[in-house]
Amino acid sequence: MKKSSFDWQMRVASPMDDAFKAELIKQGYSETFAELLWNRNIHTAEEFSQLLQANIDELHDPFLMHDMDKAVDRIQMAIMEGQAILVYGDYDADGITSTSIMLETLEMIGADVHYSLPNRFIHGYGPNTELFAEKINEGIQLIITVDNGVAGNEAIDFANSQGVDVIVTDHHELPPVLPDAYCIVHPRHPEGNYPFGELAGAGVAFKLATALLEEVPLEMLDLVTIGTVADLVSMTGENRNLVKLGLQAIKQTQRLGLLELLKVSGVDLQKVDETSIGFSLGPRLNAIGRLGDPNPAVELMTTFDEGVAHDLAGKLDQINNERKQIVQDTTAEATALVNPEDAIHLIAAEGWNPGVLGIVAGNILKQTGKPTIILSIDSKGVAKGSGRSIEALDLFGMLNTMRSEFTHFGGHAAAVGLTMPAENIPVLQKMMNEYIIKEAIDLSKGSTLLIDEALDFSEITLKFTEELKKLAPFGTDNPAPHFLVKGSVDFFKRIGSDQQHVKFSLQGADSQLDVIGFGFGAESEEIQQPETQFVGDLEINEWNGQKKVQFRLLDFASSGTQVIDRRAKHTWTQKIEDENALYLAFKKPSQRLFTNELQRSIMLYDKEIDWSAYEQLIVLDCPNQKELLQEIVALGNFQRIYLFLYSPDEAYLNGLPKREQFAKLYQFFLKQPRVDIRYKLKNVSNYLRIPEKLLVFMIHVFSELKFVTINDGVLQMVDSPQNRAFEESKIYQERMSQIDSEEFLLMNDIQTIRNWLKG
Repeated sequence: MKKSSFDWQMRVASPMDDAFKAELIKQGYSETFAELLWNRNIHTAEEFSQLLQANIDELHDPFLMHDMDKAVDRIQMAIMEGQAILVYGDYDADGITSTSIMLETLEMIGADVHYSLPNRFIHGYGPNTELFAEKINEGIQLIITVDNGVAGNEAIDFANSQGVDVIVTDHHELPPVLPDAYCIVHPRHPEGNYPFGELAGAGVAFKLATALLEEVPLEMLDLVTIGTVADLVSMTGENRNLVKLGLQAIKQTQRLGLLELLKVSGVDLQKVDETSIGFSLGPRLNAIGRLGDPNPAVELMTTFDEGVAHDLAGKLDQINNERKQIVQDTTAEATALVNPEDAIHLIAAEGWNPGVLGIVAGNILKQTGKPTIILSIDSKGVAKGSGRSIEALDLFGMLNTMRSEFTHFGGHAAAVGLTMPAENIPVLQKMMNEYIIKEAIDLSKGSTLLIDEALDFSEITLKFTEELKKLAPFGTDNPAPHFLVKGSVDFFKRIGSDQQHVKFSLQGADSQLDVIGFGFGAESEEIQQPETQFVGDLEINEWNGQKKVQFRLLDFASSGTQVIDRRAKHTWTQKIEDENALYLAFKKPSQRLFTNELQRSIMLYDKEIDWSAYEQLIVLDCPNQKELLQEIVALGNFQRIYLFLYSPDEAYLNGLPKREQFAKLYQFFLKQPRVDIRYKLKNVSNYLRIPEKLLVFMIHVFSELKFVTINDGVLQMVDSPQNRAFEESKIYQERMSQIDSEEFLLMNDIQTIRNWLKG
C-alpha cells in the first residue's frame, strides 16, 4: 500500500436545497457546480452573486482603522514643514509592494520622501536601531514603517530619543507590549473599529494611501494584489475584493517594472491570476531579499525608465534562479542529515544561506511528513534558521516551552524563526522528542487536505472546470477545490530536466483525463499501481487554441500490496532504506552480483523464514519454481514487493540444449578427454558454438550423470560411462522448471504478475 502524504478529509456534504439547485441550473450552471457551492456553505443565489462581485464601493473606510486620522495629520504636517520622510519596509514581496505604495503616494502629494528596506543578513527583520540612526543622521525627520513595526520597541524608542516620530503601519500579530510609536495603524488593533482584520502589509499601506489621497488609488491596486497574494493572508472579505479588482488592474497596468517582471517570468499579461503571482512574481520579489539587498526591487516597481525596468527585472530573475539552485543544493545536503528516528527533524550545518532555510524546511517537511527546523551555524557558533510544521503540532507552542534555549524566537503554529547557541542543538532535539512522547502527539497523518468531492469521469467536463474559476481568487481560507478521482494509469512518462515531474492519463469507463504531477517523478512506480486514488485540482490546458481539462496532482494513495516492477532495470545497487525490508535471493551465486553492502543484507531462501516480520520484500532473482514466490507472498503481509528477478543463468533466454548439442559436446570430450575448464571454457564455447552459460549447464548435467568428473577445475572423461538419458538429471529437471518460472515471471506484463501474486 501507499499512504497519502496528507491527511485526507472529505468536505461534509448535505442535501442540496431543490430551489437553490433549480436557480443555479436556470442560470446555466451544472448540477455538479451547484453541489460544490452548496457544500462550501453558499446556500442562496444572492450569496453566490455577491461572491462574483468586485466593487470599489464595497472597500471599507480607512478611517475606521486605529490611529488613521492621527497618521494622516502627522504626514500632512511633515509635508507642510518640508520634513524628510523615510518609508521603512520589509525585505519580502509584501514589504516591497507596501514600500512602493507608500513611496508613490507620498511623492504624489509632494513629500520629501525616501525609502529603505533592511538587509536580513545585516539588519535582521523589522526596525533596526543602527539603520534608524544612520537615516536620522542623514536628515530624516519622520519614519513610516510598512509591513513591520509592531515589535520594533527598541528602535522606535531610539527614534523618539532623537526627536523623530515613528508611524507604524503593520498587520502582524500584536505583541503584549506595543512600541511607544507616534501612532499605530493596524487593522486588528484592539482600540480600532476596522471591520476586516486580515489585510496584508500592502493592504494597510493601501488604506493609508487612500486616506491621504482622499480617494481609492486605482493605479496601486496591482501592487496591493501582489503583496496580498504573496503574503498568503486570508483570501476572503476585503482581501478577496482587492485581489479581484487588482487582477483586472494588472491586465491594464502601465507599470514598467511589473510588465518587465511578467515578461521574464513567462507570464501572459492577459492570463495573470493568483497562481501566476504566487508561483512566478512573488518568488522573484522574495528572492532578492533572501540573498541580499532588497532595495532594487522597490526601484523596479516604481521606475519610469524602461532601461532600468528591463535591467532590474533581469537581475531579479537571475537572483531567483540562483535562489532555486541554493535551495536545491541545501535541501539535498539537509536530506542527507535526516535522522529517521527523530520525531522532529532538527538539522544544522555551517555555511547554509539563512535566507532560504524556511523553504528548505518546507521541502524536508514535504519529503518526510515530519515537522522540520533547519539552522545555519555561523563562525561565532550561533545557529539561526526556520522551522515548518504540520497541523498536528503547534510548533510555536512547543518551542515556547523551551525559550531558555534561544536568544531570539518568534512565529506561529506552522512556522517559526529562531536563533540559538549551536551548543544547545542536541539538548533541543532531545527536548522536542520527549515533548512529542509526553504530549502523545500523532505526527503520522501529515497536514490536512480538504477534498471537496469525489468525481466520476462523466462530471469532469470543460464546462465544469470553467465554472470553478467563479470561486477564484483562491488562497488561504478559500482554497481551490480539490477532487478525488479513480482510474487506471495509461501513457505514463517522466518529464523535466531531471525527470522530476510526471505526465500520464487516467482511463475511466468511457473517457480519459490528462494528469500533470509536479515533483512526483521519484514516486513514478507507486503512482502506476492498481487500486490507486488521486487527489488534485482541475485546470484548463490550452494549446494551439485547443482547450482541454487537465488534472494537477496533489497527492495519491493506494490500497493493498504494491508490486513494483524492477525487471530489466539494473538498479539493485540502490539500497531500499527500510529496516523492515527483506532482500531475498533463491540462489547463492546471485549474491555475488550485488554490491558488498547489499550482499550483507541478502538472505537466502529458507522455508523457515518468518515472512510476516517484514513490510517490504525485494526479490533479487528468479526462483526455480514460480509457485515459491506465490507462497511467500501469501504467508507475508508485505506493503511493497520489488521484483528485480535477475536470472544469473538466463535459463529462459538460453533454453534447453538440443540433443545435437549434447552429442557434439560428448564427441568433443571423447577426443579431448581431459580439459582444464577454468581456462579453456571460452575456447570450448567458441569452438562448439554453444553459449558459455549453456555450456556450463551441460557440463553440470554430464557431471551429475557421471559422464565426466571435475577436480580442481579439470574435467576428465569417464571411461565407459553408464548409458543414461539427460532427462534423468535433477539439474536438467530443475532447469526445465527454471525456464517455466522465468518465462512466466519475466515475459508477462506486470499486471498479470500482480493478479497472479494476489491469487
